[in-house]
Amino acid sequence: MARRSGDCMRCLVIFAVVSALLVCGPALYWKFNKGFVGSSTRRNSMCPPCVCDCPHPGSCLSPRDCSCYFLFLDLVLEASDGLANLSGTDCGGDDLELKQEMEKQFVDLLTEELKLREAVADEHSRHMNVILGEAKRAASQYQKEAEKCNAATEICESARERAEALLIKERKITSLWEKRARQSGWEGE
Repeated sequence: MARRSGDCMRCLVIFAVVSALLVCGPALYWKFNKGFVGSSTRRNSMCPPCVCDCPHPGSCLSPRDCSCYFLFLDLVLEASDGLANLSGTDCGGDDLELKQEMEKQFVDLLTEELKLREAVADEHSRHMNVILGEAKRAASQYQKEAEKCNAATEICESARERAEALLIKERKITSLWEKRARQSGWEGE
C-alpha cells in the first residue's frame, strides 16, 4: 500500500513538472526569441503598421490567402504570456472585429482549459473513489477472515482445554487402576 502511494505521489510530481513546462515553456521561448519586457521600440519595429483590406480572418477561404492570417498569427504570438494584449500600441488594435474575435478565442481557450481541468479532476476523483471502494472491500474481506480465524482459534482453544481436562481425568483413573492393580499383586513391567 505504501509503495502504491509513493508511486502515485511520484506520478503527481512528474505531472506537475510536465504541466508547468508545457504552460511556461512557449512563453519563455518567445520571450528569449523576441526580447525581454519593456523593449517597446523593438516590438514596434517587429510589428509594422497594419493596413488590412481583406475580410475578417474567419471568412478567408484559406488562411494563407489573406494577409490578415499573418496579422492574426502575430497577435497570437504576442500573446505568448497567456493573455491577449490588444492595447493601442499593438498591431491591429484598431480593428474592432479582430479584437472581438481574439477575445472570443481567448475566452474559448480559457473555457476549454477549465473544462479540461474539471474533467481531469473528475476523473481523478472517480479513480480515487474506485481505489477507496477496493480498499474498503479488501478491508472487509480481511475483517471477515480475521473473524473466522478468531472463531476457529476459540474453537481450537476450547477443544484443547477439554482434551487437557480429559487427559487429567484419564491420568487420575489410570493412577487409581494402577494403584489397585499393585494392591492385587501386579508388579508392573
